[in-house]
Amino acid sequence: MFAQKKSAKAAEPMTDQQFVDFAAQTDMMEAHLGQLASSNASAQGVKDYAQMLVTDHTSDYKQLGTIAAKANLVVPKGLDAAHDKMAAPFDKLKGAAFDHRYIQEMIAGHTKAIGVYTKEAADAQNADLKAYANQTLPTLRKHLDGAKDLVKGKGAASNKM
Repeated sequence: MFAQKKSAKAAEPMTDQQFVDFAAQTDMMEAHLGQLASSNASAQGVKDYAQMLVTDHTSDYKQLGTIAAKANLVVPKGLDAAHDKMAAPFDKLKGAAFDHRYIQEMIAGHTKAIGVYTKEAADAQNADLKAYANQTLPTLRKHLDGAKDLVKGKGAASNKM
């Protein structure tokens, strides 16, 4: 979900294994950052939003695992080095600084994920992965809208951030 490697082949569809890798890393990253938010965020709205993401992305990861296993695809079991590096700064942030960085990352990450899932819903070789991508898109859009709502609420009522 977060910054992935860009290549000259960006316009080409991902392989199903590449999508599984992307989706799994995204789900694990969202769950990890959401858990951090429970202790590091200051605004209750951010904590509530983060808990929703933990629940949704944990469920998505389990569903992805079932589908991938049927297709003989490998699901990563832990964050890769790139995602560990992306998560590291969040460990040091607390309060409003955490809230701000977290929300900005959720907007950027979910925007990217929606693009990847939309492409996978059209291009996947495996019918179950295609259906999974299609079924997950509304949740990703809900997450993006939720993050944007937190930004809007920030100015008017900082406790809603």
